[in-house]
Amino acid sequence: MNRRKEALIGYLFASPWLLGMSVFLLYPLVSALYYSFCDYSVLKPPMTIGTANYIELYHDAVFRKAVANTFIYAAFALPTGLISALVLAMLLNAKLRGQNIYRTLFFLPSLVPAIPMAVLWNWLLNGQFGIFNVLIGKIVYHPPNWLGDPAWTKPSLVLMGTWGVGNTMLIYLASLQDVPTSLIEAAELDGASSWQKTRNVTLPMISPVILFNSVMGLIGSLQIFAQPFVMFPLGGPEQSAYFYSTYLYDKAFRDHAMGYACAMGWIMFIVIFILTLALIKFSEKRVHYGGT
Repeated sequence: MNRRKEALIGYLFASPWLLGMSVFLLYPLVSALYYSFCDYSVLKPPMTIGTANYIELYHDAVFRKAVANTFIYAAFALPTGLISALVLAMLLNAKLRGQNIYRTLFFLPSLVPAIPMAVLWNWLLNGQFGIFNVLIGKIVYHPPNWLGDPAWTKPSLVLMGTWGVGNTMLIYLASLQDVPTSLIEAAELDGASSWQKTRNVTLPMISPVILFNSVMGLIGSLQIFAQPFVMFPLGGPEQSAYFYSTYLYDKAFRDHAMGYACAMGWIMFIVIFILTLALIKFSEKRVHYGGT
């Protein structure tokens, strides 16, 4: 079989993926870039207006508010989710009775879809009859108004996100079980404490997984949409829970400003791309890969 025929067969097998990527990824990206320079309402043909959408975004106070809310949320949600998932994984990696039951219980919340989860937590965090405030009210006289106080809207979303870290925890758990026991035993022979073993052996060995979860968590936290959209349909008190993706949705499907929304989408794409590259660059000398 000559190389041309082999290449043809290879492209034939790859054609479903290439077709799917072209239709569902490449075309939307290119068309969104074009529409970002247009006045486009979907109902009428696009009209080119140059960089007017981007200039308007620069002067848009609501846009700045949504950007600030998104980055503040991500700054707390990302480390909270990563650390809580890692701690849970390390606890569940220990040998204890009923280990599989505990793993199942901690993983189950991550199987709940985003919309039902938001509805559930909307009830749990209700300021009047929510179970959280019923329990907290037995300790303090004035429990927080999770959904009605601007200072508590973002913490409520961070708390809900932490409840659903099962997928991240499972990835950590798989990597922890891959750490060579010989290294841990060698550290024990050298008299290392539990913290020293964790810091000098376990964490360096699972550092590629930490990087992966950090990148995925960064992307997910900056694109949060479903939960605040359900729990705070009007953006919450003083628009404290009005996030970037929510504003993009409102512009595209409520105001029919699809060109404006496409400009927002490309800005978010560039920001996430730059932050991901920066995170990978920062981790170059801090991530240990086996055999390197």
